[in-house]
Amino acid sequence: MSQASSKSSGEKKLKWWQLSLLGVAGTIGTGYFLGSSLAITIGGPAVVIVYALAALGTYIVFDALARMTSDHPEQGSFRSYAKKAFGAWAGFASGWVYWFSELLIMGSQLTALSIFSRFWFPGVPLWIFAAGYGIVGLCIVFFGNKGFDRVENVLAVIKIAAIIMFLVLAVALLAGWIGGTKYAHKVPMDMASIFPKGGLGLWSAFLFAFYAYGGIEVLGIMSYRLEKPDDAPKAGKVMLISLSAVYVVSIGLALTMVPLSAFNPKESPFVLALSSDHLAFVPHLFNGVLIVAGFSTMTASLYAVTSMMITLAKEGDAPKLFSQKWKKKYPLFALCLIGCGLIGTIIMSLLLPGKVYEYVTTAAGLMLMYNWLFILLSSGRLLKSRTIDVIKRWTGLVLISMAITGTLFHGLSRPGFFISLLLVSLIALSDIIVQRKRKKTPFAPDKEQREQTERAGESSPSERAGFHITGIRKQRSKIK
Repeated sequence: MSQASSKSSGEKKLKWWQLSLLGVAGTIGTGYFLGSSLAITIGGPAVVIVYALAALGTYIVFDALARMTSDHPEQGSFRSYAKKAFGAWAGFASGWVYWFSELLIMGSQLTALSIFSRFWFPGVPLWIFAAGYGIVGLCIVFFGNKGFDRVENVLAVIKIAAIIMFLVLAVALLAGWIGGTKYAHKVPMDMASIFPKGGLGLWSAFLFAFYAYGGIEVLGIMSYRLEKPDDAPKAGKVMLISLSAVYVVSIGLALTMVPLSAFNPKESPFVLALSSDHLAFVPHLFNGVLIVAGFSTMTASLYAVTSMMITLAKEGDAPKLFSQKWKKKYPLFALCLIGCGLIGTIIMSLLLPGKVYEYVTTAAGLMLMYNWLFILLSSGRLLKSRTIDVIKRWTGLVLISMAITGTLFHGLSRPGFFISLLLVSLIALSDIIVQRKRKKTPFAPDKEQREQTERAGESSPSERAGFHITGIRKQRSKIK
């Protein structure tokens, strides 16, 4: 029996379709509903191309993660695989890069939620809304998986229904069944209309297309709760095929219904597309949907960073205090740390209300891409690769690298690039200090980890062949 499965025996197991639904809930958010405006503003109508390419890159990353999860489920997911592939330094770096990426994503979501809420209450400061949404999200995660699963399933259904409603109304408007549209409908036909910002603009928009698919890591973290770990690839494949089709079609419809000059980072392209004298209720309805979507992905990010912090603390890559649970059930200490991080993002929204969404979103997307690079590189070490697997891995690495470097060519995203470099530098410095200290004073596993190491000896032959058991390394070091 695997470590993860042993540990999670008391938790409710998930079916593959439930994991797909949770993946939809954790993925469709303001990165799609609002972030697509950034992509369109920067790249023009040709962004549908990078959304399709981003879907391909996302699938390659998830396929690698799902195969590693299927072979050996781990609660630490990609962070544990990085550690097995490259050593303790990689586990530390991967875990903390992901933790900061999700923290920034939560900051981006909180800022977007506040912007949407001011649609109804324009006089209320951003930070008040951000604080309110942050507190509610922390309360949901505080009460554990049961509350998280229920809330996310409901929110996923609401978001899917909203997207279907948009597609139906968009078709009705284009067909002329509903009149009073605000903008003239026009399909971009010539190259100047499709590529108004040129190839460089399209390259700069690549990151925001990838950002719309951010959330597959939550599936990786939750895959250890599957009834059948072998179903992880199926759950991710169904989710990603559905999402990519919806993204490309819906953004293509919005581009047909709204002139490029009308798109802006403060309004959803889908609200603009449905502007009509006969649909006066739509802006209010969709504004509510946008709040639901942003809150859902923020809650999923909260769950992910809480799980990651507990894993980091248990394995000595964070203070042990954060692995402890109040009354042996509630992750109070980990959530307190995350709460401090959210306060930082709220202060940022107070000090930089003008461009905070663009800067934080870029930095969050970049940190996410760094972690996806770790996933692909780890799979190259841990999985038996056929020629097609090598081609897929290198394709994913190239696409992600293009998304990262593209941020340097636009003034809106360039500050986020340097913010991400600063965070990575701080993590690298901390990693060096921790690894040096660990050599002098080896980390002593607690009772639970010693029991897990003993159970690892009972793993199946495929698990032993595919992965190096951590306990064996420790025994070798003791012999030396």
